[in-house]
Amino acid sequence: MHDYIFDTPRLRARRIGPADVDALHAVYGDADAMRWVGDGVAITLQQCRQWVEVTQRNYAARGYGMFAVEQKPAGDIIGFCGLVHPGGQAEAEIKYAYLRETWGQGFATEAAAALLHHGHAAHGIRHVIATVAPANAASHRVLLKAGMQIGALRSNDDGSFTQLFAWTPA
Repeated sequence: MHDYIFDTPRLRARRIGPADVDALHAVYGDADAMRWVGDGVAITLQQCRQWVEVTQRNYAARGYGMFAVEQKPAGDIIGFCGLVHPGGQAEAEIKYAYLRETWGQGFATEAAAALLHHGHAAHGIRHVIATVAPANAASHRVLLKAGMQIGALRSNDDGSFTQLFAWTPA
């Protein structure tokens, strides 16, 4: 039995554990899906195992991190979302990725909105950012529908740009 972090009409989210490595790899090992995530490279099964370990340390340190997103009623994992602090940044940052076959069905928006509410209600988080490739229009729509506001365009060291989004509770 799992302790669920948040629940929506179609989804529920829970903490990630070692048994979720294959599901994590199904999402983050998909090279096409990962073109918008991090450095755009799919990750290996071993990197997924390491990610589970890092996530469990985040739970211990902060009480939150990345979560498995299950579709109701069957409980199949369709993706992952969470609040993280990449590189130790002070601001919580929302991250998410889903199986490609679930894209376009509103799951990312539904989970992101619930996650923002959970972060505020359970952990007192009052400011969350998101960083998105300027060309990733689908993620822009997800974040705006979830209640985030578009922010500045940030230049990166490599000459590329990142679109910032921000959320504060109403």
